[in-house]
Amino acid sequence: MPIRCDIVSQDRQVYSGLADTVILPGAAGEMGILPHHAPLLSSLKPGLLTVRFEGQEQVFTVTGGVVEVQPDQIIVLADAAENVMEIDIARAEQARQRAEEMLKQGPPPDTDTYLAIEAALKRSSLRLDAAKRYRSQRTSYSSHSDSSREDKIT
Repeated sequence: MPIRCDIVSQDRQVYSGLADTVILPGAAGEMGILPHHAPLLSSLKPGLLTVRFEGQEQVFTVTGGVVEVQPDQIIVLADAAENVMEIDIARAEQARQRAEEMLKQGPPPDTDTYLAIEAALKRSSLRLDAAKRYRSQRTSYSSHSDSSREDKIT
């Protein structure tokens, strides 16, 4: 019996459906959630979230947030989330270039500005890496090995 999964970002519902397995970037490391999982609450770090259902796989980028797991439901409240198939590569590349240019100009006057620029750079890099990696692969997870899903985001 599958588990219900809802992924919500600040501006929209990104995914709502059933899942056989959900793999997500928890604060303490990558977590695999199956139906009837013990209840838990965790923060999320930036990374990839994978939903597998009936031989199909959908991959999303998340840039932080929280996840609540119940035996029959997973709710992800993400700071930002996007299906890798919907990523606008040109827009993500422009965002990365803007952030890199801002950092090249020297340290900003305050820490908050620096942290915002650094977060924008990490977010755009995550989006670009995910789009390039997963758009070229098939959506059936039976052809993926576990070693092909190494997150390189810090």
